[in-house]
Amino acid sequence: MHGIQQKFILFCLASFLLCASVLTGLANAEGFPQRLIDGKLQPSLAPVIDGAAPAVVNIATYTIQRRYNPLMQSPFFRHFFDLPDSIEESRQVSSAGSGVVFDAENGYVITNHHVIANSDDIEVTIADGRKFKARLIGSDKKVDIALLQIEAENLTAIPLADSRSLRVGDFVIAIGNPFGLSQTVTTGIVSALGRNGLGIQGYEDFIQTDASINPGNSGGALIDLSGRLVGINSAIIAPAGGNVGIGFAIPSEVTQAIVSQLLSFGEVRRGGIGARFQDLTPELAEAFSLDTFQGAVVSKVLPESAADRAGIRVGDIVISANQRRIRNASDIHNRIGLSPLGETLELEVLSGGKKHIREVEISAIQVPEIDGAELSQYLVGAYLKDYIPSGQEEATGVLIAKVESSSVAERLGLLQGDILYGVDRQRIRNISYLRQVLSQRRVSAFRIQRGYQDLIVYLR
Repeated sequence: MHGIQQKFILFCLASFLLCASVLTGLANAEGFPQRLIDGKLQPSLAPVIDGAAPAVVNIATYTIQRRYNPLMQSPFFRHFFDLPDSIEESRQVSSAGSGVVFDAENGYVITNHHVIANSDDIEVTIADGRKFKARLIGSDKKVDIALLQIEAENLTAIPLADSRSLRVGDFVIAIGNPFGLSQTVTTGIVSALGRNGLGIQGYEDFIQTDASINPGNSGGALIDLSGRLVGINSAIIAPAGGNVGIGFAIPSEVTQAIVSQLLSFGEVRRGGIGARFQDLTPELAEAFSLDTFQGAVVSKVLPESAADRAGIRVGDIVISANQRRIRNASDIHNRIGLSPLGETLELEVLSGGKKHIREVEISAIQVPEIDGAELSQYLVGAYLKDYIPSGQEEATGVLIAKVESSSVAERLGLLQGDILYGVDRQRIRNISYLRQVLSQRRVSAFRIQRGYQDLIVYLR
């Protein structure tokens, strides 16, 4: 027993000496933040936080929720109690998050889309306690970024870093307002880069960190040891409802691209390259005689598309985009979806056993449209377009874009905004296939989606 105790004491002593040597190394390391403590330079993050914290703001949102009491809808009840014809119950609901001032001169503040979504009023409180009503410039749900503007003077902004220079193991600092508390600082490292496939947002390219991120931190800053913004805190994985050391931030590279479009257009305008992809599975890798299982296989190339013009062919395997490794189909979809219109992607592809560089431009997605009268007598008076959900390149149905008054289509029961997705038992994904089906046989019903309802319109 005495030997075990002795070994334990030696272990503790060794651990203490190791920690001491690490701290001494940090204190002497060039570039690591330090401050004078009792006349000696000691490693400290205080100088970094002093510069960055004033740019992190609290965001409070207010939403009016309206509801109707079923009893108030009864004429007998209203008459018996002598109540007015219409009684509306409403209450104000508030929530809190964080934001980052990135342009002090113009009062621009970045936060998450989910922080301000569906809010009626947005209030920004800056570090010195001043409060301002914010104006929403634009937001993007797919990436979860929103841009606000406040009319304020003497603001402090955080300079942006290039998040592409981050490496796993780099130290980072998270600043925000968790659980409605005032500004809170937590530290950690970059745990992983390029996280996706989490199902949190439409396009995912997260920085993963073990710096504590909790509810209310959303929209706050993730900074490096130079006090520069490397990411916007966005989400956590919290099975028990609290922080478990897995937080996610949207890289500054992505944030800057989104904000640039929000400033220019008030929205994000996405395009595509006209190609479809699937994961490179071990079976496909074996079939292609490859020694790698990472990449995205080109499964389809649309004629005359940007991909076609760049020389990309079915069966090619994309292994990198703008010198960033492509591991699967989700990776390349993200790279395309996060790139603005007009940007050129440099794709490294394996084709015929050799590596090639293909430069392909992100182009606007062309949406086929047609007068319904050209397809069927039942669609006279309807104007149709391929229905392509936001952020996708491929149609999933046919949108009824317009219905003329007193037309055949209106009498049939079709409404503007309906999505035609089936004819009898046949699934319809685009105008081209709808034309083919209608020309081949007599049909008895259209299947449409109206809001959250699936309806059948019988043809008379």
